[in-house]
Amino acid sequence: MLLAFFYSLAVPTPSSNGPQTGGFEDTMISFPSPTGPAASRHGHTGNDEQPTPQRARVIAFVPGSPKPESNYSRIMVIPRMQEDDIAWISKELPGLNVSVYVANDPSASPHPPKNKGHEVMIYLTYLIDNYENLPDIVLFMHSHRWTHHNNAFLGFDASQMIRALNGAHVMRAGYVNMRCHWTPGCPEWLHPSSMQDSLAKQEQRVLKQCWRELFPFDPLPSFLAQPCCAQFALSKDRILSLPRSRYVFYRDWIMRTPLSDYISGRIWEYSWQYLFTHQAAYCPAEHVCYCDAFGVCFGGEAPYGKYLELLSSQTKINEELNLLDRNRRVEQGPNISNPDPIRIETETRLRAQLTQVEAELNTRKQEALHRGTDPQLRAEECGRPWRQGDGF
Repeated sequence: MLLAFFYSLAVPTPSSNGPQTGGFEDTMISFPSPTGPAASRHGHTGNDEQPTPQRARVIAFVPGSPKPESNYSRIMVIPRMQEDDIAWISKELPGLNVSVYVANDPSASPHPPKNKGHEVMIYLTYLIDNYENLPDIVLFMHSHRWTHHNNAFLGFDASQMIRALNGAHVMRAGYVNMRCHWTPGCPEWLHPSSMQDSLAKQEQRVLKQCWRELFPFDPLPSFLAQPCCAQFALSKDRILSLPRSRYVFYRDWIMRTPLSDYISGRIWEYSWQYLFTHQAAYCPAEHVCYCDAFGVCFGGEAPYGKYLELLSSQTKINEELNLLDRNRRVEQGPNISNPDPIRIETETRLRAQLTQVEAELNTRKQEALHRGTDPQLRAEECGRPWRQGDGF
């Protein structure tokens, strides 16, 4: 209950002027009174879904409004280790303001108070240090340029994602996960009540207790979900929807919890969406994410699905060609004076198929990029209202 008390000090109070743009509306929700000896010992009812205290403030976030001129100030927050090479940032993203925190160098400026929790400690430290001096949009990204958890359509390239990010979408949504693909993370990922061991979800066994500590007023969700992997963008209004003391509270939790660096960081990987949207599951349709966030508009779910089918075909053909080449090397070694005519025929056929698939992929990609330049088509594909002059 002491933890809940300190948390309550960090909960925002309702504004006397009503909800702010991009901020929150404040309402109250009641829970049943705790009963039984377990409740008196642990501060909660026998139902794990109903924590105390009896009244908890629920934040209903309000969508923000894009600027008419679409000129947004931005900064990118990067956690890095001393050995990480981040030269790609200045080369690929000249002019972008960047705040780099070196996790394992206490003499660096800036640096977090403790090297724990992976990127979580640095993200929260930035919010605490800069709460009074925020740009319109803050991007929280990892230090590597190419990685499997970046968006495939944008070449798994962080620089492409950052250049393509639609500022108006961030202003409207408040919170934008930078990854569109659902796997891993959606439609359901962590189940707080599950005690099942999982190598891919090592944090799941301790999630229930962590939830009570991090969100002591809020009911325990049946699951948490969002696309991995802790890279996202926030609007200034959404950050300011929560008081600075909340971010201090969460950073203190990271520093004090006996959980390991890895587990404490993983807990937050699937909690950011709850903090900034109050949704346990944040899984936008992949084609909508690509269209509204990055201007890659396939024309709907079905055309996007067709593009994925073509990508799958491309992968399969390349795998078959690689297998043929490996078999040839094993069977013939350096002697290729008598090539197998059947293998040659198969390889010729596969290469023709690959050329055709790649041509169609390129055509669909160019069409999607062109369609994404039209703000009205973007709005229609994403199912939101659009008026002349709205821009992106």
